[in-house]
Amino acid sequence: MKSFLKFKLLNIAWPILFLGLVFSSCSSPKYPDRDNKDEDYYVVPQPARLNPGTGAFLLSDDVAIQAGDFQKEAAFLRDYAKSDFQKDIKDFEDGKAISFALNSSLGEEAYELKVTPEEINIEGGSAKGIFYAVQSLRQLMLVEDGDLIVPAVEISDTPRFAYRGTHLDVARHFFEVDEVKSYLDILALHKINTFHWHLTEDQGWRIEIKQYPKLTEIGAYRNGTIVGHKPGTSNDNERTGGFYTQEQVKDIVAYAGERHITVIPEIELPGHSSAAIAAYPYLSCFPEEKTEVPNDMMSETSKEQQAEGRNKIVQETWGIFDDVYCAGKDSTFTFLQNVLDEVIPLFPSEYVHIGGDECPKANWERCPECQQRMAQEGLKDEHELQSYFIQRMEKYINSKGKKIIGWDEILEGGLAPNATVMSWRGEEGGIEAAKQGHDVIMTPTDYCYFDYYQAQDKEEEPLAIGGYLPVEKVYSYEPLPEELTSEQHEYILGTQANLWTEYIPDMEKLEYMLLPRLAALAEVGWTKNTEKDWEGFKNRLSALRATYDELGLNYATHVFNKDE
Repeated sequence: MKSFLKFKLLNIAWPILFLGLVFSSCSSPKYPDRDNKDEDYYVVPQPARLNPGTGAFLLSDDVAIQAGDFQKEAAFLRDYAKSDFQKDIKDFEDGKAISFALNSSLGEEAYELKVTPEEINIEGGSAKGIFYAVQSLRQLMLVEDGDLIVPAVEISDTPRFAYRGTHLDVARHFFEVDEVKSYLDILALHKINTFHWHLTEDQGWRIEIKQYPKLTEIGAYRNGTIVGHKPGTSNDNERTGGFYTQEQVKDIVAYAGERHITVIPEIELPGHSSAAIAAYPYLSCFPEEKTEVPNDMMSETSKEQQAEGRNKIVQETWGIFDDVYCAGKDSTFTFLQNVLDEVIPLFPSEYVHIGGDECPKANWERCPECQQRMAQEGLKDEHELQSYFIQRMEKYINSKGKKIIGWDEILEGGLAPNATVMSWRGEEGGIEAAKQGHDVIMTPTDYCYFDYYQAQDKEEEPLAIGGYLPVEKVYSYEPLPEELTSEQHEYILGTQANLWTEYIPDMEKLEYMLLPRLAALAEVGWTKNTEKDWEGFKNRLSALRATYDELGLNYATHVFNKDE
């Protein structure tokens, strides 16, 4: 079985390859007439064009590489070899067996990979294309009679969508720097090019803001968490949390950049702001009112703190809460602008995600300052007040050279002029935004929420938020709605998987919820809909499973069990 022979990413294939790269002469082909099999060409996501050849390229001790202008891609491989295998890999400029080259006629993320028994040639439209070719090359490697080989092949490949994203909520449960990097490694394997980093929430503020130290001193930690599914059976009374320093953020962003992944930060507003309000109560419409944890599920520590005069605490349960940023106070906007002044320089991305979802209006309805704002601005209701809030923040973010992304609730009351909409409550918001001429990222719950259960029998599954989303349904998703014209389809930038972590407390469960559903959505984003084939994908996924095993990843096995 190929799944037992193929070493596609880490522990074996690359060190053997790297050992070969340090030699500069090439021997005669050892596998010129090898009879290659279909399973030798299992690549996920499915390339646009793959033509099998005859024979195979031997990664032997006399193989050399010519990286040219793509030294960063070479450095990525070299650093990996050094950290995991203590191998010092040198660059050679005169190698002929493996070569990287720019082809300006290709799209930015496109590549061409040609493998013959004599050589491997990779051309990319940019460094991104070269990097994605390397990911495909990794998946093609296999071991035969103790030799590491690559079957002869010609691949011409380019992604269907420019935006192929995966989200991670680190606010409900915190993930350490090394864990975020491991997550990025998984994204890179699947040719994901965008990491949506959800950094602030009711249950935790995760990014250092030097002007507002209480955001991390107070807002980054909660005194307890409900036990079990909401509303919970009790409170665990355990203090939990954490945050990333600005230096750690820079490190993660650079790590992602080496893997050609753009990091988009999310600073949630105007709702889901309990953690910030706990740190700075003046941000609330009613600073004197105490934070409530429904169903009497508040931790003992928080009860004591409130009894001693601290009204606001970091929220300890899940859901939607009335205590949101006050839209009537100018000090709210000053705070958010100052926060963004520190956040924006940390992220090269052209986008900042501002949330905009699930903002109750109850406090605004009874807040004199919010009502005064509405009267001054001629706003007819609180939905228009939210639109005012979003548009005011967009104007500021645009002044910093950035664009905003928001969840589809930002459509309510009037869409901000330059906003990109993330359509999560089905596709309706995305359809409406595209009709208005706005860019859209499709991430509907029914296909893209990886915090859903993976089996219909929930009793046999780890605790999840609800719903049912098997791999096959993820794979069936078509991000271009029939309701839109071909011209309007141009506004659909791509799609994204979302991982909300109310019930995902650690990396082991994170991997379980992510994989192999990510492989399915990766192919949705990369491969033309007319070229998708569920049965073929399952075959190729069985090979990718070997990579998961090599990496020690804790993936779900439902899709594999059906065929075993």
